[in-house]
Amino acid sequence: MRVSPKPSTALIVFMLYLVLFYGVWVVTDVDYENIGESADTLMKWYFAPTWVGGIAMAIAVWWLGWWRPVMFERERSGARWLMIAPAFTAILLILFAITSDFSGLNGAMVLFLLLGSAGVGFAEEITTRGILITGFRPTMTEPAVWFFSCLLFGLLHLPNWFFGLGAASVPQVLLAFGVGSTFYLLRRFSGTLVLCMVLHAAWDFVAFAGERPGSLAALVVVNALVGLVFGLVYVRSARGQRVGQSDESEVAA
Repeated sequence: MRVSPKPSTALIVFMLYLVLFYGVWVVTDVDYENIGESADTLMKWYFAPTWVGGIAMAIAVWWLGWWRPVMFERERSGARWLMIAPAFTAILLILFAITSDFSGLNGAMVLFLLLGSAGVGFAEEITTRGILITGFRPTMTEPAVWFFSCLLFGLLHLPNWFFGLGAASVPQVLLAFGVGSTFYLLRRFSGTLVLCMVLHAAWDFVAFAGERPGSLAALVVVNALVGLVFGLVYVRSARGQRVGQSDESEVAA
């Protein structure tokens, strides 16, 4: 690795992502409540910021030389019960896809929804479950890595307060913490960040693309709680544990 992983480096890159993402929103004068209104709003407020941030994060990871530890676990956890939370999320995703109303979409909107969701999955996962975890692991036990990576993933959504969401951004932060725990567990079991990116992108696509029945709204909270509970069970079993990570020398070998 060109730069040895440490928390300060990871936090600097994390802040860079926030500046770039929300900088695009400032320049384009975003209205959070109307992001999915048209192809134009989806292009400016969904596709553009995620791809600007995502490309910047890819360049940062390349420059740091962190691709291997960002994308792959050196040793994945063999505890199969870790997959209960991601499996629950996947089942909800299918349920929402079946029951949501997608009649308000046109071809251009679907295109930018697909591209924007792919951008969200890549950019947010590589930043929080990739760069942050890589930077935290050399100096933190794994329970601390879980907590701080999930916390920062939640706080990543707090600036939405100033872009039209208001006080509703606070429960969004809490929900993101729980869902972030689910993605963390998926990384630990699967051994790769790729599945986290795919599940995250699919979740955001369904969330933005369709109108869910009000009767299913509570399941979003349940999903976050499931991730949180299984995350707490995992970190309890991993107390004091440090997880090693791959470096470029191992790839060369």
